[in-house]
Amino acid sequence: QVQLVESGGGLVQAGGSLRLSCEASGSTFSIIAWNWYRQAPGKQRELVAAITSGGSANYADSVKGRFTISYDNLRNTLSLQMNSLKPEDTAVYYCHAEAKVLGYWGQGTQVTVSS
Repeated sequence: QVQLVESGGGLVQAGGSLRLSCEASGSTFSIIAWNWYRQAPGKQRELVAAITSGGSANYADSVKGRFTISYDNLRNTLSLQMNSLKPEDTAVYYCHAEAKVLGYWGQGTQVTVSS
């Protein structure tokens, strides 16, 4: 089992920055990839960024060049640095830990970008 606790959401003006954190505990050694998803009202949940246990990162086209995903192995913390935020980035953001068979979700944190 892996437990995930997120923090760092909030309200920011367009062009601003936020940093999301997701503290992991439990069997983190079983995780092969760490992901950030988001879900805007009336839309499906979408993958925003992912990083493998080996450190390889990938991003959705909509956030490439603006968001940076990282994982601190010493602190067992997943982060998402979000710069140049746009109103269309407004959503609930979820961290997700992917094991070979199971996946684990955080509780979600609201990010609101005002124009």
